[in-house]
Amino acid sequence: MEAVDDSRGESPGVREVRESREHVEPPAFRRGEWERAAGSRAEVAAEYVAALVARKNPGEHLGTKEELRAACGVSVGTFNETLRLLQSRGLVTVRPGPGGGLFAAEQSPMRRLGHSVLALDTHQPDDVRAEEARRIRDALGPLLVEDALWHASPADIADLRRELADLGRAAEASDPTAFAEADHRLRTRLAAVSPNALLRSLYGTLLPLAGPDAPDTLQDRYARHAALIDALESRDRARALELTCLC
Repeated sequence: MEAVDDSRGESPGVREVRESREHVEPPAFRRGEWERAAGSRAEVAAEYVAALVARKNPGEHLGTKEELRAACGVSVGTFNETLRLLQSRGLVTVRPGPGGGLFAAEQSPMRRLGHSVLALDTHQPDDVRAEEARRIRDALGPLLVEDALWHASPADIADLRRELADLGRAAEASDPTAFAEADHRLRTRLAAVSPNALLRSLYGTLLPLAGPDAPDTLQDRYARHAALIDALESRDRARALELTCLC
C-alpha cells in the first residue's frame, strides 16, 4: 500500500502535485486564465499531472481521481476532460475498484519526444513559441535537404515545382496569407520525400507552431525557395545546403 502523509492525509503522488502548484500562481488568479475556456483549464491541469508522471516509474500509482482533481483545483467536469487529454497522450492508465486510480503509463521514446515538441504550444507568448519552433524546424532543414538530394525523384521535383508555382502567385499578388499557406504545402511536400518517418513527423508537427518567417519580402522568400528546388534537381549539395539556412 502506498505511504500516506499523516499531516494532510495525502498520498505522496498527490502531495507532489499540490506542492508543485504552490510554487506557481494559481490559474484562477491570472488574468489570462479568466478568459480561457474550460478546455484550457483542463489543459493546465493535464500539465500538472503530466509533470507528476515524468517523475514516476511506469505503473506507479499517482492517486485517486478525486485526490488528483482536488490537487489540481478544478471541477469534476474539467477533470474528466483532463483525464481524456492524459489518456489520449498515453500518459496515464485508469484502474477501477479498490486500490485503483490513476497510474503512470509506459511511454515509448517516440511519444516522449512528441510531448516535448507539443510543450512548445503551452503557456508561452505566441512570438516566443513561434521563434522556438522555427529554430528547431530550421535545424532540421539540412536533414530534409540531404534526404531530398538522395531520394527526390523526377515526380517529387515536379510536385515541388507545382507547389512553388502557388508560392509564386501569392508573392506576385502580395498576399501574405496565401503565401504562408503555399509555403506550408511546399515544406510539407519536401518533408514527404524523406524516408525517415520520425523526421517527417517531427518537422510536420513544428510547421504550424512556427508561423510566418522573418519579415523579408515575399518575392525574396519565393526566390530562395525556387533556387533551392533548382539545386535539388541538379543535385548541387553545397548550394542546396547554403539555401536551406536562408529559407
